[in-house]
Amino acid sequence: MARPQGFDEASVARYECCGVCVVGAHGPYDLYSITPLSEALDAAAKEHAKVVLDASGIAFADSALLNLLILTQRSVDLRVAAPTQQLRRLLDITGVDTLLKVRETVEEAATC
Repeated sequence: MARPQGFDEASVARYECCGVCVVGAHGPYDLYSITPLSEALDAAAKEHAKVVLDASGIAFADSALLNLLILTQRSVDLRVAAPTQQLRRLLDITGVDTLLKVRETVEEAATC
């Protein structure tokens, strides 16, 4: 199955903020692009007790990302920071925002 045309490539970066591991996600996340983010969150969860997902660069998210967030939350203290409007709405509509620690900024997520 081919990836739909018109989507930019997703990318993942890992950095530290306030002594906490942060995984920054940029671009669209769906069935076709979720693997690098999944691998980054899994690696971070194996090395750290708390992980922050910097969601400020997520251009699109669907159930693949929701599933990844729920599964990741089961293995590590996951915080979702600065979700975009589309992601925030998806979290709200599905009720996943009640399962996750969603914060306005990476700094707030790292220190709470």
